Amino acid sequence: MVTKHLSELEDVLSAANEGTDVDNGHSYYSHRIPDFKMRSNEASEIRFTPDTTNEDYERTQRLVREEEGSMLVAGLHLQKRTVDAERTQNSSNSTLKGNKEQVLEDVKMQTSDSKNNIKEMGTSVGQDIGISASKAKAARFSSTESHTTNETGAKITVVKSTGSGTKLQSKDKRLHSKSKNVPFKSDLNTDAKKIDEKTNNRQKESFPYFIDNYCPPTCACYGRVVQCSDKRVDTVPYGIPYSSRYILLMNNRINRIQLDLLREYSTLEFLALTNNRLTDGAIEGAFEGIPALKRLYLDSNQLQSIPRDLPTSLEELRLDNNQVGSMFEAAWARCPGLLILSMSNNSLGNGSSSLPNAVLLPLRKLQTLNLDYNQLTSVPLGLPLSIKEMYLKGNRIEEFHSGAFIGISELLVLDLSRNRLTNRGLFKDSLLNVTHLESCNLEGNRLKKIPQHLPPSLKTLNLEGNLITAIKKSSFGALMNLEHLGLARNRIFKVVVGAFKGLLVLHQLDLGHNAMRQVPRQLPKSLHSVALSHNRIHTVPRDAFCWGNASVSALVRVQLQSNAIDLGNIDTQSFRCLRGFQVVHFY
Repeated sequence: MVTKHLSELEDVLSAANEGTDVDNGHSYYSHRIPDFKMRSNEASEIRFTPDTTNEDYERTQRLVREEEGSMLVAGLHLQKRTVDAERTQNSSNSTLKGNKEQVLEDVKMQTSDSKNNIKEMGTSVGQDIGISASKAKAARFSSTESHTTNETGAKITVVKSTGSGTKLQSKDKRLHSKSKNVPFKSDLNTDAKKIDEKTNNRQKESFPYFIDNYCPPTCACYGRVVQCSDKRVDTVPYGIPYSSRYILLMNNRINRIQLDLLREYSTLEFLALTNNRLTDGAIEGAFEGIPALKRLYLDSNQLQSIPRDLPTSLEELRLDNNQVGSMFEAAWARCPGLLILSMSNNSLGNGSSSLPNAVLLPLRKLQTLNLDYNQLTSVPLGLPLSIKEMYLKGNRIEEFHSGAFIGISELLVLDLSRNRLTNRGLFKDSLLNVTHLESCNLEGNRLKKIPQHLPPSLKTLNLEGNLITAIKKSSFGALMNLEHLGLARNRIFKVVVGAFKGLLVLHQLDLGHNAMRQVPRQLPKSLHSVALSHNRIHTVPRDAFCWGNASVSALVRVQLQSNAIDLGNIDTQSFRCLRGFQVVHFY
């Protein structure tokens, strides 16, 4: 309407300035009408005539001025409202941006501990957005307001408008939606754990575990030897290459072996688990199916029984320093090729005095048996004939029956030291079938005489620490191959002349710590060393070292310390065949 009226007024004024009539033919004089830019509706409707009075003119001028002023004020106000609206819109955009960044920061830092806090945060954001939007729309558009209530009961203003206001509303809705969908802290932790697990699984699948050139961080690898000892680990390190031949896990804290873990090690030959914390249940089924395992060390653990899943390829088994108290034949049925069995420092024989008869017979290839420091009271019966070395030191053995070996045994080394054997408990036929025996250790028993019926194959005989008092001429008659003889720490005070004469290849003789008063006569000419210290010797007979037609003795060391010899009255002819007095040690 304003534009229309202004157009009409311009037409009237143009006609008046040109002196033409408008509508009713009246003409206007330009000197009577002032020039103006803004014209009112009322002034454009008035018809002026040449004879208009001064009152009408003044009235017209007044109306024009008033209309011009109102137009100017309206234009300035409209411009001001436009500027305010732009400022409000900018402020609203800044508020939206700031609220969005705040919400995102809150999500990242996971400061929302409960669902109520999250709802309150969303409500606050919605209120701020609603206020900013309403200010912007009040400046530029006419708007309608409606009210709704969120989940927490807080009142939120919803603004409906067009134009840029609609865009503002959509931004508000998106931001408010994000604020509502903020996850709980526990949900974030769960999602993070799932992501970590997936990442770890991908890494495990892609990481070169178990391959030839991989070595666990806690181990040191040298070719196909993996050294993981003394690392204080409680499980077998993960990722040891499947191609390993030797795996050493000694001196750790391993208390279990994962089931089926070792089955993939097709080339594993030596597994050492010495000094750990393994129990019977912890190793059940662990060694079954290892095709090439030959040596298994389980000593110094907490085992109470022999593993029943031993691989058939096993050749050496060490179970020393455990708590094994019994042994059954079925335990050895799976490993008939076992060559070395060591079970010292256990509780074998506790309550049963000895092992069951022929319990070790399935081990037909067994060569070394170590049962030291158990509680056996007799030598086990029905032992495999293949045994070459048998160690029974530190038990409570009182008897050695003939049934220990049924058939000719291949035994070479027998250690029965520190037991309770007497001459009566050592039967005549105890070693009847041990025709290849070369070393027999009977130290620390309760023998009072030199045992008879010892095999002539003996090369080393240790009788130290017994109760022997005398040496007869026939004591060693059959031991033609004896090279080392130990008789120290007995109670020998009498030695028959020539008691050692028949030992033609004897090299070493120890008679120290006894009660002899003179050096034994006619000692073997083959001797290289003789120990006679810590006796009561005061005389050295001329035929002790030098007798017969021997011009030079083979002796290189004669020990006579701690005796009662008077060097001022000693007969020097007693040492005439020796290579010099430097051979004899008096002090």
